[in-house]
Amino acid sequence: MSSSQPTPTPGFIPGRVTRRAAAPAGKPGSIPMKPAGAAAGSAGAGAAKPVKGGKKPVPAAAKKPDTATISATIREAAAAAKKRVLAITNAHVVPVEGAPFEGTVLVEGGKILGLGASVQVPEGADVLDAKGQWLLPGFIDAHVHLGMDPEGELGSTSDVNEMTDPVMAAVRAIDAVDPFDPGFDDALAGGITAVNVNPGSGNPIGGLAVAMHTHGRYIEEMVLRSPSGLKSALGENPKRVYGEKKKTPSTRLGTALVIRQAFMAAQNWMALPEPRPRDAQMEALAMVLRREIPWRQHCHRADDVATAIRLADEFGYDLVIDHGTEAHVLADVLAERGTPVLIGPLFTSKSKPELRARSIANPGRLAGAGVEISIITDHPVVPINFLVHQATFAVREGLDRDVALRAITINPAKVLGLDARIGSLKVGKDADLVLWSGDPLDVMQRATQVFIGGKPVYTYDAATRLGVSASRV
Repeated sequence: MSSSQPTPTPGFIPGRVTRRAAAPAGKPGSIPMKPAGAAAGSAGAGAAKPVKGGKKPVPAAAKKPDTATISATIREAAAAAKKRVLAITNAHVVPVEGAPFEGTVLVEGGKILGLGASVQVPEGADVLDAKGQWLLPGFIDAHVHLGMDPEGELGSTSDVNEMTDPVMAAVRAIDAVDPFDPGFDDALAGGITAVNVNPGSGNPIGGLAVAMHTHGRYIEEMVLRSPSGLKSALGENPKRVYGEKKKTPSTRLGTALVIRQAFMAAQNWMALPEPRPRDAQMEALAMVLRREIPWRQHCHRADDVATAIRLADEFGYDLVIDHGTEAHVLADVLAERGTPVLIGPLFTSKSKPELRARSIANPGRLAGAGVEISIITDHPVVPINFLVHQATFAVREGLDRDVALRAITINPAKVLGLDARIGSLKVGKDADLVLWSGDPLDVMQRATQVFIGGKPVYTYDAATRLGVSASRV
């Protein structure tokens, strides 16, 4: 690299940070580095000691590395890098909760420090010139099986459903997510920075979900909220699974019975005097009854949506409708109750009877009636990077374009209880940001750079036409 070329900032994708704002000597803006070696003529550590009489020099005993000092230096350097300000300038910024503008977004310590049309770039900041590209919050897919049902592998590797008992309230998705599933890289390519990973729909009560970021090697560092909800299923899936085993439930009424009995048992357990005996199933159901987490109800047919509402009224929990293929039939009821619908997947065939009413126009019908919607892929049912394309086609079929963007950003953030952190661009929120070559609702545009917590995790190389994710190790 010639002396005229700027040196890329450590941790940033090469060739993307175009310059650093000038910082006067002695002010923050760069990590101080120690000299690579001592001055000429000095004997540094490990140098050969001179020996009289022309004998060969005897090497000095190598010193053991001072691990405490090294660790402290690494911590100090990491802390300094975290405090460094990143300024993304000359961007068409779409905050989602607020009007778009041409301007700058400042990031510090993984959070949004400032944004606006006239924001001043601090001295010493790293500057990324967006050159007119669109800057949006990272998209959110609130219903996936990412990492639990790995792509390109045999069915034996799937950990989506624990179908050995109809009530599996206590199993946790977090215990089965593989962060090295290639689907996470596909998510980044689609501008998705957060997902909600659900257990499957084989059981009437399927287990606890986890909300997490889409890049990392250690799931504890990726988690945004765990548990983020308790999955349940009505309709054809659980009755098929257990009907084939000649067990309850084999019908829709049997499925509702299993759910009622489980909640009654949890209510009885909660009524016991303290200290109650530990019970993983009861503790999970109690979180729903105390309204600490939502009840994530898989259902497609309108009569199953009605059953979901009936059960929620009986036990007083917070209901979220997942899929909702025929939810538009009861749109007025759902809107009056304030019950959100996570609609999708939309790019599928009508592969079973309860999907016969599937239509890409349904999101617009629900939203038009006042229902708060989120759009989901149910990955790997629909590839996760097609999330935004589902929103685009829903707009073509009548969904308001602003609502479409909210359906893959702030609305799913609300469902997950994370809207104070993610889902829109505001000062203090997580710097989960995506640069797009243009309007993301235009299928010809693509995500060019993705940041999670202000850290670059994905870039698209136009020369090779390849997307590159940052190393997870």
